[in-house]
Amino acid sequence: MASGEKTVVQNRKAFHDYAIEDRFEAGVVLKGSEVKSLREGRVHIREAYASVRDGEAWISGMHINPYSSASTHETLDPVRTRKLLLRGEELLKIHQLTAEKGYTLVPLRVYFVHGLAKVELGLGRGKKSHDRRRDIAAREASREVDRALRRSGR
Repeated sequence: MASGEKTVVQNRKAFHDYAIEDRFEAGVVLKGSEVKSLREGRVHIREAYASVRDGEAWISGMHINPYSSASTHETLDPVRTRKLLLRGEELLKIHQLTAEKGYTLVPLRVYFVHGLAKVELGLGRGKKSHDRRRDIAAREASREVDRALRRSGR
């Protein structure tokens, strides 16, 4: 984690469902009080996904709860599609890879860097059930090794 960086929310389920092969940092276009809601941590990205359409990146399904102290005339849809800001070469690479079968662009976390809202996107393939079982078995084996080392007095 870089200095001046504050994580708002993480999508831990993404690592369970997808084998993340590459990561990208994208800015998010937000309106009005959405930034204040984000700072309060009132955002959910578990159901969110990103896509590239017409040469632009978009995030859908990211739920930002309305800011409680916002003015009443500002009514924004909490789950509206928001534009992502990426470099041209990153957009091209993402578009080419997501066009292949099995690749998905999934948000991993939302955070602030020097006051700017960012989304970390992961490019991954969906895991099959046997891949998940293998990951769980490896995690359990490493826990057993750690327990054995602690018991042996090391």
